[in-house]
Amino acid sequence: MTIIENALSNPVFALIGDTADQLGLRAYVIGGYVRDCFLGRPNKDIDVVVEGSGIALAEAIAAKTGAKVSVYSNFGTAMLHHKGIELEFVGARKESYHRESRKPIVEDGTLEEDQLRRDFTINAMAFSLNKADFGALVDPFGGVRDLADGVIRTPLEPQQTYSDDPLRMLRAIRFCVQLSTPEHPFHIVQESLQAMYEMRERLKILSSERIVEEVNKMLLTDKPSVAFRLMDETGLLEQFLPELTNLKGVETVDGKGHKDNFSHSLQVLDNVAMADFSTTLEMTNVWLRWAALLHDIGKAPTKRFIPGQGWTFHGHEVVGARMVPRIFQRLHMPLNEKMKYVQKLVSLHLRPIALVDDEVTDSAVRRLLFDAGDDIDDLMILSNADITSKNPAKVARLRRNFELVKEKMAEVEEKDAIRNFKNPITGDMVMEIYGIGPCNLIGEIKEYVKEAILDGVIPNTQEAAERLMREKAAQLGLKEK
Repeated sequence: MTIIENALSNPVFALIGDTADQLGLRAYVIGGYVRDCFLGRPNKDIDVVVEGSGIALAEAIAAKTGAKVSVYSNFGTAMLHHKGIELEFVGARKESYHRESRKPIVEDGTLEEDQLRRDFTINAMAFSLNKADFGALVDPFGGVRDLADGVIRTPLEPQQTYSDDPLRMLRAIRFCVQLSTPEHPFHIVQESLQAMYEMRERLKILSSERIVEEVNKMLLTDKPSVAFRLMDETGLLEQFLPELTNLKGVETVDGKGHKDNFSHSLQVLDNVAMADFSTTLEMTNVWLRWAALLHDIGKAPTKRFIPGQGWTFHGHEVVGARMVPRIFQRLHMPLNEKMKYVQKLVSLHLRPIALVDDEVTDSAVRRLLFDAGDDIDDLMILSNADITSKNPAKVARLRRNFELVKEKMAEVEEKDAIRNFKNPITGDMVMEIYGIGPCNLIGEIKEYVKEAILDGVIPNTQEAAERLMREKAAQLGLKEK
């Protein structure tokens, strides 16, 4: 069976072709499904372009299969699900743009005109579905050749393609990284890279949501650093994440230099990606990868040179954690628990490393478990990924010590159950026992008991906590009612 025969073996394609013939329409499967067939990649999202009404064809298919069709009249598209695959139908069209706007002028068009408006040659290939030439490949721009050569290029001059929709610049980078394998890497042609650099500021007309959607897809690749280096080289990264590009460069004073924190951040990001063994994008933690990308974001504003000591980045984890909400807000990313998760990991990323360097005490481990809570496992992945050095012996030593920290954490967790710590002493309990209303004394007593548990002064038990509560309350002059 040939690639095309295998690609169109699903009976739904013949059904679409027969129905199109009955309606006097021409129908083609186009885009990502065709590309992925040649690459041997699974794809259950199928785009069908129709010379005529895509909505009419979708409704006819839905009537035959009993599927529910969703119609989007404003866009001239319709979508339905059939036996585990998603089918989207659209009429062939041609588009033109005003330079100041992302809203295209859309008109009915032919397949050829529709292919001209596609982003890349490898996404412009189509298979005919009509019975007369079922399976015929329509590849006017050499997409099959470009797939074989690992080339990302535009059907038209890149300046025109990118001007029409600047998001395509990010998509080019995303496809380059997403489709690459060690055996078959992809690259973007030089004229496209040059056009991206020349048109980098046009990225500003895009909504932040569209940019972040592409960036998230880059983050979820096996080696996301490649995407960020390409965005940096083309000047695109600075347009929406200047805090990251501010980390670039190495300064030397009095013979003392520091590492390139931009390159280091990308290395940590790749390390986290390697440590993520999830098998599906739905399970992969994109927010852990955001934390890796931003973990040293506070180093640019905190960089100082101290004579006789060298370069310092004191408090960069605190400053970086404060920067996270501003970055998320500017990029219209969620400001909910996802942002707080990234902020927490940025804030805590040095703590496990500090335990590696210092004596690992039960108290220090308890406090780390308490502060990290259920995110401790992800924090450990990030902190382990943060161990980078050109000295292999140093890395090996730190990683051995890191394993000792993990063992100590397991011991303390089993003994003290601190990860999901809840103070045995509640405000209601104090008010009930001492017959008082809400006041600062309650918080003082609760904090005293909590600190005693975390320091190992008393065990994490109700009995010990209540005994210490009574001692502290007596010191404060409280009497039981």
